[in-house]
Amino acid sequence: MSDNTQQSTEVTHTKLRSPPKYNVIMLNDDATPMDFVISALTTIFHKNGDEAHTLTMHIHENGRAIAGTYIFEVAEQKVSETLTAARLAGHPLTLTLEEVE
Repeated sequence: MSDNTQQSTEVTHTKLRSPPKYNVIMLNDDATPMDFVISALTTIFHKNGDEAHTLTMHIHENGRAIAGTYIFEVAEQKVSETLTAARLAGHPLTLTLEEVE
């Protein structure tokens, strides 16, 4: 004898979303030396020398620039590392986070 019961299988699809990204914004000031900014961009944000120099000039001329774009936890860590290095060196460098839309 065979059992003719049928089972209904409902398939649900879960849509995965990437975590939101955040831009780390480096702001210009009149006291932080450009050499320090270039160094931070190369060591903390892993920019090559040319990228770091170009970005530093953009910050100087426009008042701000995106140093990098990361998930929140990484962006927050980059800001923390940069501010710690700046304060230890006696510089008032400022960074902010902005969510990418």
